[in-house]
Formats: sequence, C-alpha cells, structure tokens
Amino acid sequence: MFDARKFVEETVQKLKESIEGKAIIACSGGVDSTVAAVLVNRAIGNKLVAVHIDTGYMRKNESENVKEMLEELGLNLRFIDASKEFYNALQGITDPEEKRKIIGEKFIRIFEKVAKEERAKYLVQGTIAPDWIESGDQLRDTIKSHHNVGGLPKDMKLELVEPLRDLYKDEVRKVARELGLKVAEKQPFPGPGLAIRVIGEAT
Repeated sequence: MFDARKFVEETVQKLKESIEGKAIIACSGGVDSTVAAVLVNRAIGNKLVAVHIDTGYMRKNESENVKEMLEELGLNLRFIDASKEFYNALQGITDPEEKRKIIGEKFIRIFEKVAKEERAKYLVQGTIAPDWIESGDQLRDTIKSHHNVGGLPKDMKLELVEPLRDLYKDEVRKVARELGLKVAEKQPFPGPGLAIRVIGEAT
C-alpha cells in the first residue's frame, strides 16, 4: 500500500542530503512538475529556482494561471516568455517526433541559460515511471520519445534529480493531496503544449 506521507518525509530527507547548492526545475503547472517542485522546495527552500516557460502553445491563460499558482506556493519563480523563439523554431516542421525533439532541445537550452545565470548545479524533473518506461531505457523499445527524457541533449551539463521517478500517476496525485495541492486533480497536458497536438505545422 503506497503511503504518501511516508514518501514525502523520506523524499524530502533524501533531497536534503543529496543536493548541495542550487537547483532549477521546469514547472509546466501540471501535477508532476508541481509536486516535484514542492518536495525539493521543502528540502532546499529558495535554493530551488522554478522556471516556467511560456512556449506560446499553452491553453488560453494557462501560463498566467500557472504563474499565480507557483507564486502562491511560495516558490522562487522565474517566468520566461519564449513564445517567439518556439514559433520560429517550429516553422515548417510537420513531423510530431521532430517537433518533440526540437521542443526538448529548445527547453533545455533556455534552462541551461537560466541555470548558468543562477549558478545551478542540478536540474529537477517531474519524471514519473511511465515517462522513462515509454522512452525506452536500454531494455525496452521506444514507444514515444517523451519531451522530459528523449529531448535531452547529450551534452547537458546539469545533474538530474528525479524525485518522482518510481511513482505512477495515481501515486503522484496521492502525494499532491498529501501536500494539499490544488493541481492534484488537474487534467494532464503535455509540457510542450498544443504544438504536439497540432497535426502538421504549428502556427
């Protein structure tokens, strides 16, 4: 039986022991990244910088709502409007896999820039078990490259912290409820936004 309270206590303790210095996390406003951010924030406080990137392909008012929610949670937030950059990068691209790769690359490049400015050593991700199972580690075939995993460039210079790596979605929701987060019941929406769901060229 999954014990959310125990998971929170143990994870926060582990994070306190393993993170030395500053960390950065991409917050899409979804349940996974928000739970990961709150756990790490409990462990290292303001040394965690939460970054929300507005790709320009979010649902209406999504980015503003996310910004508000993250600020309410007391996270140290950097809000980046990168809509023009994403729009330009996706011009003429129709293949969904190609779009995922470009979006992943762009996301990470923006992060690396913020990470350098913040002198962060760690990249926190809300990766959950199905993400890396779907992305195919050495033993499994690739189902679909996940923008959290497959899009990561080989030369990424940040250490990865994935506090939810072994959890499934229902368990993440239990943790979110344990933490008293409103996003516990939020409908999943891909981080890259509608660019992936649009068939053909994203405009």
